[in-house]
Amino acid sequence: MTQVDVKKFSELTTQELFQIYKLRVAVFVVEQKCYYQEVDDDDLISYHIMFKDKDGQLMAYSRIIPEDNNRVARIGRVVVNPNNRGDGLGRKLIQTTLAESRELFPKASKIVLAGQEYLQNFYHSFGFKDVSDVYLEDGIPHIDMELLEQN
Repeated sequence: MTQVDVKKFSELTTQELFQIYKLRVAVFVVEQKCYYQEVDDDDLISYHIMFKDKDGQLMAYSRIIPEDNNRVARIGRVVVNPNNRGDGLGRKLIQTTLAESRELFPKASKIVLAGQEYLQNFYHSFGFKDVSDVYLEDGIPHIDMELLEQN
């Protein structure tokens, strides 16, 4: 059974924060060999989406960053634990993150993200459209995408 938690930064326990940072650094810095300031100030204003296993271990994570007076929701730091890949958890994570974005920011006109280029078709399957050319961010090809909301 998978437990899903959505919390503001101030609601995270120290254990949850540790697991979040440990997973993000393990994947985005170590696995992808991308050396950048992974922990940033956006964590302080984000909603943190956590998928946990029955033992409370972090299986997948994303964050939602409010922008433009809550009229835009930015999805970021989408990550699935390497031990939990291959069973559709990434798809469930995005579905949940989109649903939470809509619930938390009902007046948002769009949901945006900067996705890694190799995941372009994955994000397109949720209705995201490209709004930039491919560019390098910290040495990794990315593309800006948005999903327009019907308000």
